[in-house]
Amino acid sequence: MSTLAPPHRPTLEEIQAARERIRGIITRTPMIRLRHGMDAPEIWLKLETLQPINAFKIRGGANAVAMLSDEARSRGVWTISAGNAGQGVAFAAREAGIPCTVVAIETAPDTKLERMRDLGARIVKAPFDACWNAMEQRAFPGVEGTFVHPFDDDNFVAGNATLGLEIVEDLPQVKTVITAIGGGGLISGVGAGVRELAPDVRILGAEPETAAPGALSFEKGSPQKFEAWQATFVDGAGGKSIFPRMWERMQGIVDGSIVVTLDEVKRAMRVVAEKMRVICEGAGALSVAAALSGRAGDGPIVAVVSGGNIDLKKFSELINASTADRA
Repeated sequence: MSTLAPPHRPTLEEIQAARERIRGIITRTPMIRLRHGMDAPEIWLKLETLQPINAFKIRGGANAVAMLSDEARSRGVWTISAGNAGQGVAFAAREAGIPCTVVAIETAPDTKLERMRDLGARIVKAPFDACWNAMEQRAFPGVEGTFVHPFDDDNFVAGNATLGLEIVEDLPQVKTVITAIGGGGLISGVGAGVRELAPDVRILGAEPETAAPGALSFEKGSPQKFEAWQATFVDGAGGKSIFPRMWERMQGIVDGSIVVTLDEVKRAMRVVAEKMRVICEGAGALSVAAALSGRAGDGPIVAVVSGGNIDLKKFSELINASTADRA
């Protein structure tokens, strides 16, 4: 692995340039108030579920692929993903007319695998640990081409940061923005964009109780591993650790992380479906669950609904389980 340049926080000019670069590929998603009818703060949903791949990853993927040199593109691209980053890179690669391979976590839902294949990606399945190690090593046996890191990539983060600009432009009075934490590319990007326009807005992460290295890292003041990690339906967020480089990206941007239970995630999925008629996957509901918990303080709060790629049968089972929990 070659020596990497230190992580770079995108400037306003770089984020604006990324926005122009990806304008023809992404959707400027709406932000809708969640009329939850509960004793909870004012919550607005940034619906990244309405992107062409139904997830925010198209922003970073499109910008990262667009910034590759002709030589890098000629070798094709590959990435590592539980499903959404793979779709983002595959979509951008298809638009650019170059081949794409995705090393997919073997527990990724069939829905996400099928959608990546439909976008022309070659799928190589691997265990979670192998994928997590490959993200750190930036290499995987038998896979060639130009690697596009799914979160630790300056251009990927700048693409994600366009989301932050949209939030502040559409809701200038926002007090807190919450996003899921997986690898950290979403929150460090969104936070960078928000801070450029509204430096006093709080930026909080949201993680499931089964995979919360971010909260542990903020508690300890350094990047941590989460030893009690478990695989759950929240497959698009919640890693086993916070990479030191991503911890560096979060400094001066992220104010902390809220840990929510799996039951709170299920209930958030149900509330969004009932009140908004919007389907969000487990990772996409983390921010909503954190906002509804009251632990993010007063509103207005923007919860970034990061994705909606979930099998409909599984979605139905989860929200019905939420109903049972309340009975």
